[in-house]
Amino acid sequence: MPGKKHRPEQIIRKLREADIHMGEGLSVKEDCRKLEVTEQAYYRWRKEYGGMGIEQARRLKIIEKENARLKKLVANQALDIDILKEAAGGNF
Repeated sequence: MPGKKHRPEQIIRKLREADIHMGEGLSVKEDCRKLEVTEQAYYRWRKEYGGMGIEQARRLKIIEKENARLKKLVANQALDIDILKEAAGGNF
């Protein structure tokens, strides 16, 4: 069963709610049940979005997409260079 896809804004809101609940004395397990997320997701979110604001999280996602695009571009260029080197070498 595929999990839900939460947007960064939703994740940060849930993490803030979790901080409030934990201040009231709830355990992580109870808090996760209340927020309807797994403990694994909670700790992963805490690691990735720990002290971020909503705008920072949006910017992070934009930068990650741009980074993936640039990596793909570099890989394609490296492949083109290899093909040209092979063609210029004359290995027939």
